[in-house]
Amino acid sequence: MKKLISGIKLSIAATFVTSALMTTSALAADEVIQQSFFPYAQSTPSFEGLAKGMVIDKSNVAQFKDVIDPAFYVFIEKGFTSIVVGDTTSLALHQSYIDASTKGYSKVTLGEKVGEISGWEAGRPFPAEPSNDDPRAGEKLAWNYKYGYNWGDSAAIYPFYWKYRDMDSAKVERTIKFNFHFLNFKGRVNQQPTPEITPNPSDLFRSIYVQVLAPDDVRNTQLLIHRAADDLKRDNSWLYLGFQRRVRRLATGQVTDAFLGSDLMIEDFEGYNGRISDMNWEYKATRYMLMPFFNHNELTLDTETHSDSDGYQVVAFSGQGGCFPNITWQLRKVYEVEASPVNDSHPLSKRVHFMDAQTFTIPRTISYDRKGTMWKTFTIGQSDPDHHLPANKGSGVSIDDAFSMIDVQANHCTTGQFKGQVDPELTPPSMFSVQHLRATGS
Repeated sequence: MKKLISGIKLSIAATFVTSALMTTSALAADEVIQQSFFPYAQSTPSFEGLAKGMVIDKSNVAQFKDVIDPAFYVFIEKGFTSIVVGDTTSLALHQSYIDASTKGYSKVTLGEKVGEISGWEAGRPFPAEPSNDDPRAGEKLAWNYKYGYNWGDSAAIYPFYWKYRDMDSAKVERTIKFNFHFLNFKGRVNQQPTPEITPNPSDLFRSIYVQVLAPDDVRNTQLLIHRAADDLKRDNSWLYLGFQRRVRRLATGQVTDAFLGSDLMIEDFEGYNGRISDMNWEYKATRYMLMPFFNHNELTLDTETHSDSDGYQVVAFSGQGGCFPNITWQLRKVYEVEASPVNDSHPLSKRVHFMDAQTFTIPRTISYDRKGTMWKTFTIGQSDPDHHLPANKGSGVSIDDAFSMIDVQANHCTTGQFKGQVDPELTPPSMFSVQHLRATGS
């Protein structure tokens, strides 16, 4: 009887300890999620002398060197542009994406090879803070970006204007009008069906479809990218050339060529549009930096060009060559990540990404040529969806709202003016097929 009572006591004690550990673990998980998705809940970052409404230009930029990335610091120092400081605001992603991240917390692991991952279904795979003691911290941050809520489950930039500009003369050499469409096949958390579009015989994770609307010499050029769920598989990409009226498969190397003569590679789209396994990823630091985040509806917008019938106006540009968006910048928590190509024939030696810690968008990137010299610098302005088009309100998507890719060696830039719309009706799955390229092109 004593042994039985003793065994019962031990069993009760073990149950109590197990329960306590589970409670502690649950609390820890909740704390990690809260810290990852709401980094400004407890306090707002500050920097000595920095205040809302102030203008940082060449007269005072040295004072703020620690919170400006190296490329943009040089632009301001040279008088090419300036920064208007806005309030740091929380841009909360959709609650369904946060819930999926909570559900998957601690279930996701990396494989032996870069590009291998297991246990992920949806949400942010690695919400815990990165550590310099973790040799694969940079890779985890890259996965957070890849599986981020960038454009949500699907969205369209409809229309999308690219302008090719000479920075010295300010001449606009060319304007191309596009439609861009994005669709997640897996990891869907909001738009039906969830969590995956079926059938999905090619086991795709994501797809991008691009159509050129103007000018006539490239009109109806179309690009289709299929990204497999297995990161070790290469993308399948096709290009439809309107003047040839045929579809051809893109060779792997073409994703690092200038796209339609612009300053962008296909691999540059959205900050980085490639496989995790194509790069070596190194986490460098967690920093507080000025990032291009703003409320679209509170900006002084472009009233002269690209105003749509619904009254929507795109972001205006100014500065040297008209290469800089007229936006406000926020002091935000940022992860600095260095990505160096695995392939020695790649035109870049590395990209330095400044990933926004809350949204895991990549608002700032600096690219270096094979010699290690700064070559290009990419800005993607981010608007709060609740201060944008009515259709985007409540979407929880950090809206890509303007871009500028500057070739600092050629004194040239390509700028982008957006009308981003989170609307599943604009992105039916049937659009993301080779058959659609042919049907639309005929």
